[in-house]
Amino acid sequence: MTHKKLSIKQIQASETWPLRHVVMYPTHPKEYVILENDKEGIHFGGYAEGILVTVVSLFIKEKNAQFRKLATLEEHQGKGYASQLLSFVFDFSKKKNTSKIWCNARENKANFYHNFGMTKTNKTYKESGINFVIMEVNY
Repeated sequence: MTHKKLSIKQIQASETWPLRHVVMYPTHPKEYVILENDKEGIHFGGYAEGILVTVVSLFIKEKNAQFRKLATLEEHQGKGYASQLLSFVFDFSKKKNTSKIWCNARENKANFYHNFGMTKTNKTYKESGINFVIMEVNY
């Protein structure tokens, strides 16, 4: 099965919030998905046939990049869209001269990030009943 190419563009933080909410924390108030430092981030949206189907936010501090809130609409999961978006973010991060990219991965999604060369650290935590592990890759 071939997947359609995603059209990726930089978007406003507020454009990520509805998708973050419905995918990641639908039972929480909408404000729950708004990050304190969203205004400092670079936000990307992936569009399939003109529909925003996946989002991610990137935060660069010195030589470290952190991506947060990678979310894809449920009906568009498994089509390679998040992978295309994450590959784009990795390339973007490298062009900004970062040497490491990391994330707070949901434990049940760790294999997805492993496919991008990311490895688990020994740092874990639990939030809203979800187990997280910090994953990273140096390049």
